[in-house]
Amino acid sequence: MDAKERNGFEEKSFKAAVITVSDKGARGERVDESGPAAKEMLEEAGYEVVETLIIPDEPEELKTELIRLADEVRADLVVTSGGTGFSMRDQTPEATLAVADRLAPGIAEAIRYQSMAVTNRAMLSRGVSVIRRQTVIVNLPGSPKAVRESLGYILDSLDHGIRILRGSASECAR
Repeated sequence: MDAKERNGFEEKSFKAAVITVSDKGARGERVDESGPAAKEMLEEAGYEVVETLIIPDEPEELKTELIRLADEVRADLVVTSGGTGFSMRDQTPEATLAVADRLAPGIAEAIRYQSMAVTNRAMLSRGVSVIRRQTVIVNLPGSPKAVRESLGYILDSLDHGIRILRGSASECAR
């Protein structure tokens, strides 16, 4: 089934944005591989990736970008990569929670649960998932491998959640 064809009717594609949160990446000291990995997977799943950004681990800057992408760009999905660990500079979850209207904890829980089969260090991820207006925001780990794995766990179900959020699907029962 084509990504635009759902439940027997044509649906416009979802808009997505990718934010890599990395001090070294923002300074040009490290090549960003996680952002492009997320962009590639989202495009393969039928999303129109309208923006990709690399920003430093600065909570105020991340909050500003999340608000802009949700409120002005009206992205259906924003994924962040990086800033979810235990380092004092890792503030992505806190910035994400600060802009949230509602929590969507099952997404982050599913990522951690399934990632535990790959590495027990998955328990150290502090990533969160939230809703701001009609935008789902999901924090992903910083490595390209973990980004691919994490998106692989959630993309199919996310499509349905986004359709419910925008009012084009009405129930979760199967």
